[in-house]
Amino acid sequence: MTIALRYAARSDVGLVRANNQDSAYAGPHLLVVADGMGGHAGGDVASSVAVATLAPLDDEAHGPDDALEELDRALHAAQDELLARAERDPQLAGLGTTVTALLRTGSKLAMAHIGDSRAYLLRDGEMAQVTTDHTFVQHLVNTGKITAEEAEHHPQRSVVMRVLGDFDMEIVLDLSVREARPGDRWLLCSDGLSGVVSAETLGDTLRGVPDVDACAERLIQLALRGGGPDNITVIIADVVDLDRLPDGGAPTTTSTIVGSAATSRNRPSAAADGPAARAATLTQAATTPPKGTATATASPDPDDEDDDEDDETRRHRRRRRVLMLVAIAALVLAIAGVGTAAYQWTQTQYYVGVADGDVAIYRGIPQTLGPLALSDVVERTALVADQLPGYVQTRLDQTIPATSLADARERVSRLAEDTTS
Repeated sequence: MTIALRYAARSDVGLVRANNQDSAYAGPHLLVVADGMGGHAGGDVASSVAVATLAPLDDEAHGPDDALEELDRALHAAQDELLARAERDPQLAGLGTTVTALLRTGSKLAMAHIGDSRAYLLRDGEMAQVTTDHTFVQHLVNTGKITAEEAEHHPQRSVVMRVLGDFDMEIVLDLSVREARPGDRWLLCSDGLSGVVSAETLGDTLRGVPDVDACAERLIQLALRGGGPDNITVIIADVVDLDRLPDGGAPTTTSTIVGSAATSRNRPSAAADGPAARAATLTQAATTPPKGTATATASPDPDDEDDDEDDETRRHRRRRRVLMLVAIAALVLAIAGVGTAAYQWTQTQYYVGVADGDVAIYRGIPQTLGPLALSDVVERTALVADQLPGYVQTRLDQTIPATSLADARERVSRLAEDTTS
């Protein structure tokens, strides 16, 4: 029996992000999904470096044990490269990326995983999540503090505790070797898919759409219909037996790169028509100069570019909750003339963040609308942000949503408890 892969890869910027920070590689022997983080530029660089470092492994020169060693060596090399880049360029400070990779060697698949991108396996009609998320919420599940059902809706479910990147810690990879059986179907994806589309729907789609290209495209559209709050990246791979190929079941032999590592990284969303897609179109139209308006594109002012990048970082904080999509929809309505009601709605919201180095409670949402800031500090705390553990600082950087002032105070108390525990 000779094993091969038939695969397809897709990536979409989504309906909220300004750029695609995911990257993916799919080749005859190697499948990789990387979800970058770290601002407008950092996430692009991090995921692209991870893919570029792993791509040379896409050949047949590996045994099962060698494959694991090669994956481990390549990802540590990627970590070293990211640290070096952040040291050379202060604007890249804090960049990082998740990685989920499969390297085929004969009838085995070597897997390396870090972060909250995921691998699912459909075997004999049953789908299972193969990877374990390296997130704060998964830690709460593992320690029995919350249930798996509660984790699905936890406001900090996307706070990642283990990634490659500019972090002063030893990277710990999940490494394993798995059997590749003919008929198996693998799904590798960023949390732009798994965080929006339910596991039940993922399983139904994997079972119901036989063609790998059509299946990958269907999953992208499902995430976009769910609001597309993050970049969405998908790889579908079927394990086939070369000695018993079904009709139309020939393996794929060409390599595909998608997302920020690809030349097509600036491609707009492929969202089909729907409420979320129309809202995104309105937002883009509102920020595009009218036809005939003069724009200074030939020689931009470097200072202006820095200001724009800071704005971008503020507007597109990593891992927004679906609540942020509602806020953006409200702002679209504001552009259409319902500004007062939209602004009043934002002032009923609260979140925990950082103000002048201290942990603080804000009223509003962490957005701006032109010169108008949509949040302000209502309480400062005695907690100093840079004295907190790294994972807590990451949560604060992403902001911690709250339903009320009392809820925000409770979340600050939990931060203090987590810090001392």
